[in-house]
Amino acid sequence: MGLHTAYGLSRIINARGPYTPLGVSRSGDRVAAAVAGALSEFFVMDELQEAADRALAQFTGAEAGTVVHCTASGITLAVAATMTGESPERIAALPDTTGMPGAVVLPAGHAVNYGHPLVQAVRLAGAVPVPVGTEAGFTPEDLETGLARPGVACLLLVSSRLVRGTGADLAEAVAVAHRHGVPVVLDGAAQDFRIGELLGTGADLVTVSGQKYLGSPTAGLVVGRAEPVAAVRAQERGIGRAMKASKEAVIGVLAALEARQELDLVVWRREQAEKVADFVERAGALRGVTASSVPDPTGLPFDRARLVVDPAVAGMDATALDEALRAGSPPIWALPGRRDAEELLFELLPLTPDEIDAVLVRLAELLPD
Repeated sequence: MGLHTAYGLSRIINARGPYTPLGVSRSGDRVAAAVAGALSEFFVMDELQEAADRALAQFTGAEAGTVVHCTASGITLAVAATMTGESPERIAALPDTTGMPGAVVLPAGHAVNYGHPLVQAVRLAGAVPVPVGTEAGFTPEDLETGLARPGVACLLLVSSRLVRGTGADLAEAVAVAHRHGVPVVLDGAAQDFRIGELLGTGADLVTVSGQKYLGSPTAGLVVGRAEPVAAVRAQERGIGRAMKASKEAVIGVLAALEARQELDLVVWRREQAEKVADFVERAGALRGVTASSVPDPTGLPFDRARLVVDPAVAGMDATALDEALRAGSPPIWALPGRRDAEELLFELLPLTPDEIDAVLVRLAELLPD
């Protein structure tokens, strides 16, 4: 008896990507075996974190790294680290920031919502978010103005498809902050494939998710310069106690890093491209939609399948098609595109051939003959 049957849970086909409300991702057999083994063992957790530190440094090229509960907590703890350093007194005082720098500057378009507002993750540390620029974008001059105010703890930047507006590139923004002597925290939640590039901006701390494309259990990876990473780890004696990583999460991260290092990315990328090309060819034969492949907008190394819906032919718009896919059995979750473009996106990375066939069969049932 499978878990879905045993607990009365809905089976779904997740073509939306590593989406938290759908359980994020699938872990491979190697990770699953490592996690199962960890559950029946005891560990000195400091030793386990030190092993993760070494593995993350080797994997990313950063000076140091640590594992926390998730990326959202990683943001809170990274912000806290810039305010407290490793001071036991300051760590114990949070979220009371009296006597500490407590302002966190971030571009207004980077104040994204991952299911909760990013600025709330900042406030959880006791810090005060200070948006600069507008939803339409920000300039280096906007950053200069925000960073010149007294009591700035850090500049917070985000690399995500959810970022709004235009602005200075990340490396330029980091350079502006460093000219003011302000450290930079860079949130790259789903960007583990690009972690070297994000570190290359010069950011002091970079947070990414372990459970998205890396396929570990729920975990946040914080990497960067040794001193601020040590300050992140030190938060476990304060607010980070409620955001600590479990033994199975750290072991799962180690197994996932090993699997990624052994992955032939050239072959993997070719396989993903072939999967998308086949889907696009088959979906393109259906009436009422036009199929194509589109690259990830943040530079991740794969394409998604894109369906543009012609409501006059399909008898429904993209929103209605999305709802119809989710209303079926099993529900199929796609990634909504731009509403003004009448599009749906399908991320095929985690799907089996049978699941991809099921998506195409459902589309054929919903669209006109």
